[in-house]
Amino acid sequence: MSDKTEVLYNASCPICSREVDHYAKLSAQAALPITYDDATDPDKLAAWGSTAEEAAKRFHVRKGGLTLAGVPAFIALWQDIPQTRWLARLVSWPVVNPLACLVYDHIAAPLLYRMHLRRQRRG
Repeated sequence: MSDKTEVLYNASCPICSREVDHYAKLSAQAALPITYDDATDPDKLAAWGSTAEEAAKRFHVRKGGLTLAGVPAFIALWQDIPQTRWLARLVSWPVVNPLACLVYDHIAAPLLYRMHLRRQRRG
């Protein structure tokens, strides 16, 4: 089992890529062993055992042999980055976590995925 954190994200999504670029910058400043894999790269998808559709629908993190998606994936990443640990603690609170999961799973992720599909249709 590795302590390395791996992130799979939709780099074709301007919102997703902006956010992940921020995390990448923070993790590089702290020299953290975090890799950021672009879900639009077929080789990266194959290494994750994922499809382009699965990767576009949700944010994914692999750590300690586990693959997490959605809010748990964000929490795992935030726990690794010193500047975002407070956010991981906040979103892990028993009252906040179910609400964060609800908002991500039923509003944010579906909205971002629909935007992704529209970008794909436009070419």
